[in-house]
Amino acid sequence: MTAREATRRTEVRSGVVQWFDGAARDLPWRAPDRTPWGVLVSEVMLQQTPVVRVEPAWRAWLEQWPTPADLARAPTADVLRAWGRLGYPRRALRLQECARAIVELHDGVVPRTEPELRDLPGIGEYTAAAVLAFAYGKRSVVVDTNVRRVLARAVGGAALPAPSYTAAERALATALAPDGDVEAARWAAASMELGALVCTAKAPKCGACPVAGLCAWRRAGSPPDAHAARRRTQAWAGTDRQARGRVMAELRHAAEPVDRALLVSLWHDPQQLDRAIAGLVEDGLAEQDEANRLHLPR
Repeated sequence: MTAREATRRTEVRSGVVQWFDGAARDLPWRAPDRTPWGVLVSEVMLQQTPVVRVEPAWRAWLEQWPTPADLARAPTADVLRAWGRLGYPRRALRLQECARAIVELHDGVVPRTEPELRDLPGIGEYTAAAVLAFAYGKRSVVVDTNVRRVLARAVGGAALPAPSYTAAERALATALAPDGDVEAARWAAASMELGALVCTAKAPKCGACPVAGLCAWRRAGSPPDAHAARRRTQAWAGTDRQARGRVMAELRHAAEPVDRALLVSLWHDPQQLDRAIAGLVEDGLAEQDEANRLHLPR
């Protein structure tokens, strides 16, 4: 890397952080009184779910289960009901498993090291790094979809990153993260925010970008997505996921086990419904009683 490129990267980082100082959203998991557990819960909820849907659910969740110990001893059915329509409800099961592991292995305290965090159920590379940065203010390399997009454009000159996270992206993100704890945590939050609010996937607001003049993608003439042919779009209507969602919604609102005859009325394809029900049972999201009625786990 040339000295000129190193300087440009430093300017990109500085510009994004300065912008964040005035543009950061006032989110509860960023508040001074946030807890490591609250940060961990927010990061799990925010995976594939927008902030506008997460914030009210997060507030209700932390009011009901403010500590890992509270969630660890909660009935699983209550946990799934509280998860509501956030989507991908297996995250709720993993979060409860994570809470139980924190209680059993760490005396109810969210770990402060990446290896310990990575050992928790459902906690991967990104979530562990995010908890270190946003809960404990420690240096870590926090890379989500938003950060990948910012780095791909501002530094790499690409419209969008590759479909899968690459070793080259990890190396770039590591090189860009400041050495100091406070600075690295601030950069992590700032780059994520820029990707979420300005450097968006489909309609980037380049006119509002604090580093538009430094952006390698714009300097290259804003070329199209080189990976467009490799990207898969996820349909929703008529899929097994939609069928599972219909069944889960019925179970969340039911006070008693639900007869299969009622579930049949919810979906047009009996075979697909059977497949959805079998998947929910296999994933631990539902149980069947002796009368073949379905209910949430006890």
